[in-house]
Amino acid sequence: MRGKLRDLTFGPRGEQHITVTVTRDFREDFDRLKDCEINVEIKKWREPRSKDANAYFHVLVNKIAEAQGLGDDEVKRGLVVEYGAIARDEDGNVMGAMLPAGADIDSFYPYTRWYKSMTLEGREYSCYLFYKRTHTLDSKEMSRLIDGAVYVAKSLGIDTDTPEQIAKYKEEWRP
Repeated sequence: MRGKLRDLTFGPRGEQHITVTVTRDFREDFDRLKDCEINVEIKKWREPRSKDANAYFHVLVNKIAEAQGLGDDEVKRGLVVEYGAIARDEDGNVMGAMLPAGADIDSFYPYTRWYKSMTLEGREYSCYLFYKRTHTLDSKEMSRLIDGAVYVAKSLGIDTDTPEQIAKYKEEWRP
C-alpha cells in the first residue's frame, strides 16, 4: 500500500508513534487489526516495473539468444545474474543457499551465482547467492537489468531501439 510518513512522536514509556497517511480506504483493515500484533515494514515507494519494460527486456533476450546461438532461458539467467538485483528477505538479509558440492543448483532456483566453497563437518559445500525473479523487480531494478541487456546487445551489434524509447522505459522509475 502506498502512503506517506507524517509524524513521529514518543509516548511516556519511550515507545514511538508513527503517523502514516495512506492512499486507500483503510477503515475496515484498521478495525480488524486494531490492538493486534502486526508486522510493519516501511520502505521507499517505487513504481512497479511496467509491462512495456518487461516486454522490451524479453525482446532483447530473444535477440541476444539468437545472435549467440543460445536459448532464451540461458540468456535471461545470465543477464539476471549479471545485472539484476540480489534477493533479500523481509529484514533485508541477502538470500542464498549452501548445497553439497556437485548438486545442481539450477534444479532448485534459476537465478544464482556461486560465491564460495566451504567444508563443514568434513563435507564439501558450494554457496550461492539468489537473484530476484524479473517479475518481482521494481522499476529501478528493471531499468538496471534493461541497461545491462542493452549493453550486451550493442556489443553484439544488435539494434536496441532508439534512445527515446529507452528513455521512456527508464523514466518510469524516476522519483
